[in-house]
Amino acid sequence: MSGTGSIAEVGAPSARSRALAVLRVRSRATAAVLLPAALAVVLVAARMTGRLAGDPWPAVTLAVCAVAALVLLAGGIFGAVVLRAGPAVTPTVPLPEAAAPDLYRLVRDLADRMDVPAPSAIALTPDCDSWLEDRSHAAHRRGGTGAGPESEPGAAPVLVIGSPFLWWMRVAELRAVLAPVVAGTGPSAHPDIADARGFVRGLDAAVDIGGRPGLGWIARPARLLLRLCRTDAAEMERGVAAAASDRAQGVDYGLRIVAQEQVGLAYAGWDRLLTRVALPAWRMGRWPAHLDAGVVSALTELSRRDRLAEGFTSRLGERPACDLLEQPGVVDEAASLLAARLFHGGPAQAGPDWSPVDWAAYPQEVVDRKWRTEAARLHAALDALSVPADLAPPAAAEPLPGAPAAPAEPVPVTTGAPAPAEASANGAPAAPGGPGPVATTAAARPADRASAAGEPVPPGGATLERVLGYLTDPAGEGAAGEALAGRLSGDLAREERAAGAAGPQPRGGADTLPLFPLQPPRSGRDLLADHVTALVCCAAVDSAGAGPGLDWLDGPVLLVGGERRADLAPRVLSLVEDGDPAPLRDWLAELGVRPEKPVRLL
Repeated sequence: MSGTGSIAEVGAPSARSRALAVLRVRSRATAAVLLPAALAVVLVAARMTGRLAGDPWPAVTLAVCAVAALVLLAGGIFGAVVLRAGPAVTPTVPLPEAAAPDLYRLVRDLADRMDVPAPSAIALTPDCDSWLEDRSHAAHRRGGTGAGPESEPGAAPVLVIGSPFLWWMRVAELRAVLAPVVAGTGPSAHPDIADARGFVRGLDAAVDIGGRPGLGWIARPARLLLRLCRTDAAEMERGVAAAASDRAQGVDYGLRIVAQEQVGLAYAGWDRLLTRVALPAWRMGRWPAHLDAGVVSALTELSRRDRLAEGFTSRLGERPACDLLEQPGVVDEAASLLAARLFHGGPAQAGPDWSPVDWAAYPQEVVDRKWRTEAARLHAALDALSVPADLAPPAAAEPLPGAPAAPAEPVPVTTGAPAPAEASANGAPAAPGGPGPVATTAAARPADRASAAGEPVPPGGATLERVLGYLTDPAGEGAAGEALAGRLSGDLAREERAAGAAGPQPRGGADTLPLFPLQPPRSGRDLLADHVTALVCCAAVDSAGAGPGLDWLDGPVLLVGGERRADLAPRVLSLVEDGDPAPLRDWLAELGVRPEKPVRLL
């Protein structure tokens, strides 16, 4: 195996020339720092030889010497910061050789076939990507982030592999995908390219250090130098990638074309699994312990639904790449915890409020709890808006068949100090409606009085009928929905702030915010639709024998008779956006859900 770092492939000469251009920027910056000192030396020498006698040369020489000293001091501090600043290290799951001896053998075999240095170590990342990462900087050893062979001076880069690849890809496909990545260790070993990369990483770290107290001035020259070498550094990396790709041409090239299709498929399945399945669990304080195993189920389901993916499931009979690991389950759990930290933000270790959940327990421990938590939040928002517990659609609405007649007197509404939107939403008289009888006996009166007084509604008042009555809007103006959506947004924001303040402060790798957020903040209308859907699902579970379920591509779903009901969303949107409850009431009547029956809240 060659370790000389020769780069004779296509693209390598361009990479080396661009690396030299980056180093010339460093040389020019060094020359600019030394220029005042050189001028000061010339002036002092001329003064000592008598060639610059008389005024104003003594003052000029003194001023130039002072400026030269200041520039040298600032340049020395800046250079020391650039040299000592530790480049950013991607959070990964370390994979020692004892945990994956077969995988290490596969990578070393690839390096031998391409005549390049083997990576010094292997690590996993919860993402659909693979790359080389240099961790030999002295700052990593000083900070204790590197203790293996990858942190030794001059060590080869670390091979970072996306963990979903190991579970979805077959061994031959993984080898084909990793070939051009491993080939990058050859150009990386070239002295000029390694020096240029180190200079750029040092500048990037110096920009980050410039945000610290007393070192703010360092960021400005670092950004200037980064701008000067940005184009050459980018072209250098393109040249390195071209050289690595050219060197890997002879290794499983035909299979690599097929494997690249699997990369795209894995990315699609992984994204859906994180946003639709993992994110609801993370918001409940639980983290799925086997995300990588789940991506196989998600992609198998995608292959079943998508005609473009037909034939991919036949690959599942071949040996999966996760067989290269000694303990796949342990590695999957570590990668799943890291995924929760990176994409959601949270502790780096499991705890009482941050515990793992298996896929078998997901429907009951995540889906059901999610629905009932959101249903409770929805009714709390109605309590805050002083909505009566037995509120029904306005009298102007056409009563449904079989509905009892409206009461002679309107339901009392609080007249405390509601917001304008709340007043318009609650000012209309209410009449009972909907399928099934509505309780109007004296036993229901305390709930009405509690709601009118702004107190929490007792368990008997947590009904779906209450929400249907409040959101029904024959005029389609949507004032009630806007008020309720705004209240939900505020309540949820306060809950998140309270949870952040009450939780442990970040230390030892815990992050207060996700490094890579999965979704932008949800709008008030989206929150309202989600909460109404959750309440409907709770009512279906409690009164119609439905149950919570898990769809690998869509996340929490409602199961009726063991079959998924996917026709609920448009009916909820009709209620939330248009104020029309008729489609949802028809859906409830079809399933036998009783809106007036109290819902069990969490």
